[in-house]
Amino acid sequence: MCGIAGCTGGLSAGAVVIASLKRLEYRGYDSAGITLGGSPLRTVKISGKVCSLERSLGPDDCLATWAIAHTRWATCGAPTAENAHPHLSGDGRISVVHNGIIENFAELREELTGSGHVFLSETDSEVIPHLIEEYYDGDPLRSTASALRRLSGAFGVAAVFERHPETIICASVGSPVVIGLDDGRTFVASDVQALAPYTRRVIRLKDGEIARLTPCGAEIFSLADLRPIRPEISDLPVETSVADKGGFEHFMLKEIMEQPECCSNALKGRLDFDRGTAVLPGLGLSPRELARVSRILIAGCGSSIHAGLAGAYCIEGLAGIPVSVEQASEFRYRNPVLEPETLVIALSQSGETADTVAAVREARSKGAWVTAVCNVEASTIAREADSVIPLRAGPELSVAATKTFTSQLVVLYLLALLAGRNRRLPFETASRLLREAEELPCLIREVLDEAPAIKALAEKYVRAEDMFYIGRGNLYPVALEGALKLKEISYVHAEGYHAAELKHGPIALLDELVPVVALVNPEDEGEKVCGNIRECLARKAPVIAVVAGKDMPDALPVRDIIRVPACSRFLLPAVAAVALQLFAYFFARSRGCSVDQPRNLAKSVTVE
Repeated sequence: MCGIAGCTGGLSAGAVVIASLKRLEYRGYDSAGITLGGSPLRTVKISGKVCSLERSLGPDDCLATWAIAHTRWATCGAPTAENAHPHLSGDGRISVVHNGIIENFAELREELTGSGHVFLSETDSEVIPHLIEEYYDGDPLRSTASALRRLSGAFGVAAVFERHPETIICASVGSPVVIGLDDGRTFVASDVQALAPYTRRVIRLKDGEIARLTPCGAEIFSLADLRPIRPEISDLPVETSVADKGGFEHFMLKEIMEQPECCSNALKGRLDFDRGTAVLPGLGLSPRELARVSRILIAGCGSSIHAGLAGAYCIEGLAGIPVSVEQASEFRYRNPVLEPETLVIALSQSGETADTVAAVREARSKGAWVTAVCNVEASTIAREADSVIPLRAGPELSVAATKTFTSQLVVLYLLALLAGRNRRLPFETASRLLREAEELPCLIREVLDEAPAIKALAEKYVRAEDMFYIGRGNLYPVALEGALKLKEISYVHAEGYHAAELKHGPIALLDELVPVVALVNPEDEGEKVCGNIRECLARKAPVIAVVAGKDMPDALPVRDIIRVPACSRFLLPAVAAVALQLFAYFFARSRGCSVDQPRNLAKSVTVE
C-alpha cells in the first residue's frame, strides 16, 4: 500500500527519495509528496504519479541533504493533494509520513482542535505531527515517542524536524519499517525494494521500536520506555535489486512467463524420491509432531484464500486431515476454536498483510503452531510465525498476484504429500505424484505456448462488461481466482461460482451479453460441468471452456476452447490458473487498462 522513503546524508537526498518512491510504485498508490530538509522545511504534494511530483521540484530541491517522501493509497480521505503526505505540524516545523491506520484519530483530532490546532486534511495521519508538536520539548526522539504512545492502530512513521537538521525519527507498530546503512548516509523505507540500489545492510524495526537516524547511522530504542536496543543488521538479498521488465511490456506478463522457473524453484530440493515424500524443513514439525496434527486451518486474503481452498482439496485428499480455510480479516474477531493439535498455515505473498499478521498473532496466542507460507522470508508474518516455508518466487512487482499464487499451490501440494506419507499415502502413489510434480514446469510451459490463441479469445470478448467463471471440485477455487484476476486489472465485473451453484440464483443474470468461462476436467466431474455449460448455452450465454487434455467430454457444445495439458487433479489448479492469468492480461491490455498498477489497488495491504 502506502510507501515511505527517507534519506539523511550526502548531497542528493532529494533525488534518492524520489528514486526510492519510483521503486515503490508497484505497490499501488494515488498521490505522492516529499519534504526536503532546510530552514524552512519545503513540502511538495500532488495527486497523481511520482513523475509528476518530480517535475514539481526545482533543480536545487534534489540537492537537499535530508528528506522524507511518501506514496499514498487513499483510506481516510479522498486522493487529493491536501490529503497526500507528508503532513505538517501547525507551525510547519515538523513533517511526518505515515503508513497504516490510526483508530483513535477522531478523539485525538477533537482534543487537538480544542487546543487550537488547525487541520488541513481529512486524514487520520495528520494528527501525528500535531500531536508531536504538542509534546515537543526540544528532543525529537522523546517528543515523537510520547506522541506515538497516544496512538491506537497500526503505523509505520518517519518524521523530520526543522530544528534538528539531518535527523529522521522513525518507528514501527504493526507496519513494516526498514533502515538502510551506508557510509555517510542512512535510509528508511517501508519496503526493502526502495533501498536495494543504495545499500546491502539493513535493520528491520521490530514491532514497538523507534529509531533516530543521522548520516552516521541508526540508534534503536524501545518505544515504550526509550530503552536502547542493540540493532540486528542483516544482508539484503541480491534478488531484491531485480526490478526491470526484461523486455516485456508489463511486469505482469513477465511474471506470468516466469512461472515455470518459479515452480522449479519451489520444488528444488523438496522432492525425496528415495522415501517417496516431500521435504519441507521449514515446517518445523518432526514426523511424530506432524502425525499428531488433527486439523489444519489456512488463513489468508485475496488470491491467498483461493490458493488455500485449492490446497485444502490436496491435503484432505492425500492426507485425510480436515482443513478449513478462513478469511484472515475475520479470524481474530470471531474467536476461532483452535485445538492443541491444530496446525495454522498463514498464506501471504508479501508477508506484511495486516489481517494475516493479526491472524498469526491470534493463533499463536491460542497455542497453535503457526507456519507462514510467504514470499519474503524476513517479513513480519515470517518473523512472527513459529516456522516459515518460503515460496522462492522472487520479487513480484505487478499488483495482481500470478507467480506467487502458483508457488503457493506448489508448496501446499508438497505439504499434502508430506502429511499424506506421514499417515496413509502408499509409497507407489506418492512416487507417482512426485514424478508428476517434477513435470509441472513443463506443463505450465505448454500453457504459455498457447498465449497467442488465448490472446485471440480475450480480444474476441473484450467488449464484455460482465463475466462468470464456473468450476467444480478443486477447479472451483481456480474459477474464483480467474474472476478476481479479470476484475482486478480490467475493471470488468466478474464473478466466480461453484458450477452447481449457478442455477441457484446467478443463472438469472445470464444472456447473450454475459460470457461464462467454464473449467472442465474430463477425469473429474467433467460430465456434470458439461451439464452446467448446457444450462448456460440454453440462456444464450457465450461459453469459453478451459479443458484439461485432448479428449473432449461427450458432445461438449462449445466453440471457444482453451486447452491445457492433462495432469493430476491435484496439480491441475496451477496449470489452469496460468491460462486464466493470460486471458485476464490480454483482456485488460486490449482495453487499455493500467495492468501493473490497477486503480484503487495496492500490492501489500497493510491496514485492516
